[in-house]
Amino acid sequence: MNKKKFLLALLASGLLLSVSWPVSGISPLIFVSFIPLFIAEDYWIKNYFKKYNFFLYFYPPFLIWNILTTWWIWNASAGGAIMAIVSNALLMFFTFWLWSVSTRKINEVLRIFLFPLFWISFEYLHHDWDLTWPWLTLGNGLAMITKYIQWYEYTGPFGGSLWILMINGIIYQLIKKVYFKQETLKENLKWLSLLIGTVLLPVICSLFIFYRYQEKFNPLNVVVVQPNIDPYNEKFTSLTQEYQLHKALQLASTEIDQSTDLVVTPETTLPQNINEDEFALTQEDTIIHKFLQQNAKLKMLMGVSTLKVYNSKAEATETARKFIDADMYFDIFNTAAFFSNKEKDQFYHKSRLVPGVEKMPFPKFFKLFESFAIELGGTSGSLGSQKEPSVFKVKGDELCIASIICYESIYGGLVGDFVSKGANLIGIITNDGWWGDTPGYKQHLNYASLLAIEHRRSVVRSANTGISAIINQTGEITNATNWWEESTLKQTVNLNNELTFYTRFGDWIAFLMLIGAFFSIILNLVIKSKTN
Repeated sequence: MNKKKFLLALLASGLLLSVSWPVSGISPLIFVSFIPLFIAEDYWIKNYFKKYNFFLYFYPPFLIWNILTTWWIWNASAGGAIMAIVSNALLMFFTFWLWSVSTRKINEVLRIFLFPLFWISFEYLHHDWDLTWPWLTLGNGLAMITKYIQWYEYTGPFGGSLWILMINGIIYQLIKKVYFKQETLKENLKWLSLLIGTVLLPVICSLFIFYRYQEKFNPLNVVVVQPNIDPYNEKFTSLTQEYQLHKALQLASTEIDQSTDLVVTPETTLPQNINEDEFALTQEDTIIHKFLQQNAKLKMLMGVSTLKVYNSKAEATETARKFIDADMYFDIFNTAAFFSNKEKDQFYHKSRLVPGVEKMPFPKFFKLFESFAIELGGTSGSLGSQKEPSVFKVKGDELCIASIICYESIYGGLVGDFVSKGANLIGIITNDGWWGDTPGYKQHLNYASLLAIEHRRSVVRSANTGISAIINQTGEITNATNWWEESTLKQTVNLNNELTFYTRFGDWIAFLMLIGAFFSIILNLVIKSKTN
């Protein structure tokens, strides 16, 4: 090892993590992507500990990974892209640094296997705070090989993260012993056996689950609409709300019949802010219910933009804005609306908002700067949100739907909260057109397959423009549209009311990793105090 190889190793990790990520199709490379980073860290400790700054060398690999996999955010928001890429890479670096400094007094073999504790703890915490951006959770990187990760129904995505990091750690140990210490493979049969077992056992279990899994026959006839309206030049500018509604309903009409149970249209099908308290009085509501009268059992899930008015500051939320000409306040919501012939209109407000795009992080502290948080669609200021998930259902009807809005679909635990409340179908409404024809919308689609496996629910996904899809309970995409086309999908899916282990117990692996990371830091401090 020399300086040149040291730098190449750092570069290699960033590139391996990038090319292994969906949708490049080289998923197996993720199982060796951290190895060059471990080798470089070991070399740095032994040679450059007092000479060079750790940040200078170990931040770039994470920056490369973030740039090459999420550069497409730039198409929607240059500022949002910079914030997401730079800050996410910084958090990853900090996690790696914390592991490095917290385990240097611990046995060199043990410390590598303590790394998953720190990394998965970071991923877990990154799911639930105002700067949340878990797009690059390692377990998501296996979204294109769903046949081999059917055990996500027990572990969720953090099980995938643990699998990836364990294999990286075992191979690293073999490389150290065989390549650097010149030991033979025969002398390291236990490590070789451990590697084979760690790779094959989850694969065999997954294939066993995959080929034995059978959906219970519980049919629901669904029509998914993809209007293909340009979000930049049409949806929020040149096309009227009435036109967009008629277009969505007209597309649905080409497929619905007396057997159709549910129509799904995308996020912000109705883009103008409608007062929820007066929604039933609007022309749009009248048109929708007239459409539903074609079929007594027909229901519709639709994305709308709504607002809620508060009569005083005491009633207002921390994200509420004041009317210019009145002492009243209002919140704007990215909303999923559910319409049927038997119930009043139902609304769910998106609860996980995109930091820096749909909300200003930590609004209590940065209220003065919230005008810099620009909603995709042109509304200044942070959106309102709903604290607890709620499901859509009709009395006397078996359908109970989880309405997942766009970005929320990368939160397996959040979707589990919907399912725990009775949801037997996952409906995703999104508008991926902001990102253009880039890997972004393809990654987003593949992540939806993970939800199907984790909770064993069929997924119906309506995107304003590509890719709308229907996904079965083993995560297979059974029907999909193309990018940038006006289209519909019609298919029968099965409802499922059984709860998976992951749905019941959530992110239990990540919670255990967090506890383990805490105790490993304490252990390092104890060892350090005894040696000083």
